[in-house]
Amino acid sequence: MKIGNIELAGIVGLSPMAGATDRAMREVCVEKGAFFTIGELCSAKGIVLGDKKSRSYLECYKTFGVNGPQLFGNDPEIMAKAALIAKEYSPDFIDINMGCPAPKIAGNGGGSALMRDSVLAGEIVSAVREAAKIPVTVKMRTGFDKDHINAPEIALSCEKAGASLITVHGRTREQMYAPPVDIDTIKRVKEAVSVPVCANGDIVDGKSAEEMLHKTGADLLLVGRAALGNPFVFEEINAYLKGEKYTPPSLETRLLMCQKHIKLMMEYKPQKTAVLHARKHTAWYLSGIKGAAKLRKECGEINSFEDTV
Repeated sequence: MKIGNIELAGIVGLSPMAGATDRAMREVCVEKGAFFTIGELCSAKGIVLGDKKSRSYLECYKTFGVNGPQLFGNDPEIMAKAALIAKEYSPDFIDINMGCPAPKIAGNGGGSALMRDSVLAGEIVSAVREAAKIPVTVKMRTGFDKDHINAPEIALSCEKAGASLITVHGRTREQMYAPPVDIDTIKRVKEAVSVPVCANGDIVDGKSAEEMLHKTGADLLLVGRAALGNPFVFEEINAYLKGEKYTPPSLETRLLMCQKHIKLMMEYKPQKTAVLHARKHTAWYLSGIKGAAKLRKECGEINSFEDTV
């Protein structure tokens, strides 16, 4: 399978998640079987204005596997300028966010708000593709709300504008993350376009991954929340799709991975930021463990890597 001219070694990737899929998380997920990753949501306007935090999200490393940043915005010209800057970081592709439901993004015309304007969506893809001259991908929702399920229309507009891959999170902006995914709309997107389609939403293990592929006809899969504190989910999915037996990691293995993840985080981030992020990631790794509720409370007291040992 390819993203434009970029060859993928497998079909399962790590979905972008704000405040979670930083350098450390992307590295451990690639180690455990994610074949491509997408960076945290970053503002095209912030990038163009020189905001350091926004630009930090553009960083690409070989340890991410096949990877690219994700831009959001609603102005084709600004998106094109941001894409040119993003290209300086040597990404394999650039992803355009048309799915974020957050009020501060959708409320300002970016993210899932673009689902309301197929023409503008196409203009943004075209502008980014022309500026960057590398594969452009799009991550969208099924629609803005239940009365406007128009993902096939938006996907077709994006494909005509030059998108190399369409990812569909099977919920509307209105639904956020709660209801079951809309399998039928993802399938209709697959039928509407000729470029590869990536399915996203409620993929939590091997069985759900296989069902998503079977029911939608999707070419690729993106795993999001199921990977929080569990990079092993990629090993499980890859094994299941190959028909191979999978043995879940032991508690010791999980905790060792947690320590490795946090250590990487401490290396890559300023100490204060790393500590705050380490607390939530450690809590995610402890999910499902006996006595986890008490342990998660203690995560709030983490102030250094040594506190996780």
